[in-house]
Amino acid sequence: MPAPSVLVAEITSVFEKEMHLKVPSPETDLFESGVLDSMAFVDLLLHLEQRFGLEVSLEDLELGNFRSIARIAELVATLRDPTRQP
Repeated sequence: MPAPSVLVAEITSVFEKEMHLKVPSPETDLFESGVLDSMAFVDLLLHLEQRFGLEVSLEDLELGNFRSIARIAELVATLRDPTRQP
């Protein structure tokens, strides 16, 4: 499993290269700053699922999991954990 800093870098790349959005720091609140709105959120989910081979369940769609790039990296690490119970 990649280190958290590697995931942060990959997710930052998704924002910059795929979604054409600049995020000032991994801790920036994506909703309060206006980086993510409902359309961008759906786009982000699609890119995360494609990039990391994930399926984000309804249970994981809590806004807190997507509040910042750092929180998204934590979610991706959890979803990729082979010991995680479905």
